[in-house]
Amino acid sequence: MQYLCLVYHDESVFERMLPEEIQTLQRDSLAHDTALEKAGRLVLARPLKRPKTARSVRVRAMKRNVTDGPFAKTKEQPIGFLLVNAGSMDEALEIAAEVPLAKTGAIEVRGVSFIGDPELQQD
Repeated sequence: MQYLCLVYHDESVFERMLPEEIQTLQRDSLAHDTALEKAGRLVLARPLKRPKTARSVRVRAMKRNVTDGPFAKTKEQPIGFLLVNAGSMDEALEIAAEVPLAKTGAIEVRGVSFIGDPELQQD
């Protein structure tokens, strides 16, 4: 089964880090992704552009409304993701715990569904 690991982080943490610390974090993250890929567990991993570049779109009464930035008003914003293959949620959580950014941020793990999945049906 595939699981999406959403990486959340407070951008201000990066602003306080030394350039060497950021380089180490990037190197460790790439090494982690490479190890997952070699093990056949990584489907895709990508960083996201900074939250200030985001736009939110809502359509109400057939009118499109676009606002600047992410909708959530929290310190931690999504900064990247990994799509992984895992046999269970517990296994996906183990993979997420090994993501270097989990040490200073948070990794949200969700199973990936498909159209027609009975779990998507409302009770």
